[in-house]
Amino acid sequence: MSIAKRATEHLFTLINKIVTISKLENYKLEMNRTEVEPTPIIEKLTEKFKSNVQKPVNFIISLQTKTAYADNDYLGKVISNLIDNAIKYSKESVEINITSEESECYTILKVCDNGLGISEADQKVILQKYERATAAKRSCKNGASGFGLGLNFVDQVIKAHEG
Repeated sequence: MSIAKRATEHLFTLINKIVTISKLENYKLEMNRTEVEPTPIIEKLTEKFKSNVQKPVNFIISLQTKTAYADNDYLGKVISNLIDNAIKYSKESVEINITSEESECYTILKVCDNGLGISEADQKVILQKYERATAAKRSCKNGASGFGLGLNFVDQVIKAHEG
């Protein structure tokens, strides 16, 4: 039952990404941007990922900002996507640094990891729909699963936030 539940949740997430990307591309998705606190969002996500992964994950969180002007739900989905990628394309032991800082007009949120990295050639196409870096082929024991929608989703949501 737990395997079926996880598979169902994964499919539901994938379908929602596809619908959201379509709405974003057609300027039909409205962001409900307000002052949100990233800390509770990040804490909830780090606990979720720690309990759901097979390898050790160490999160280092250093947030210099208390709030950000964002859509709470989509901010969580973006961070979740980046954490998921960091884990998928990492070595046997994962270290993920999540930091934030203020610029003149923006809150800058960074998710950095000790993963395999993205080649310069892949960096040019990785944000396009259905693209996956060559790291996807060489990562993890059985290769990382995915459809190449995650980073496109992240990119579209960040652009909708004027980021």
